[in-house]
Amino acid sequence: MDGAIAGFEWDWGNLEKCRKHGVSTADIENMLIGEPRIAPDLRHSEKEARFIAVGRNLSGRAMFVAFTIREREGKKFIRPVTARYMHKKESERYEETESS
Repeated sequence: MDGAIAGFEWDWGNLEKCRKHGVSTADIENMLIGEPRIAPDLRHSEKEARFIAVGRNLSGRAMFVAFTIREREGKKFIRPVTARYMHKKESERYEETESS
């Protein structure tokens, strides 16, 4: 990601969307500050630019996170929109691209 990130933006809305899929805020934050693959989410970027990240949590489980970048007082914050662990087929495809 371009520029320094000051932190993460959490509130009831995005916490609930992430937790309903069984993903903790710690897993999301650790994956996003690691080295995930990031691509624009053009399909969901009508109101603000959104991104999709795929990567692993600390225990190695493959994850998918949709997020946006918000700016407040000149600082950038990552706001996760939703997150989930990858399904078996998604994880297998991710494994294939990781090894090539």
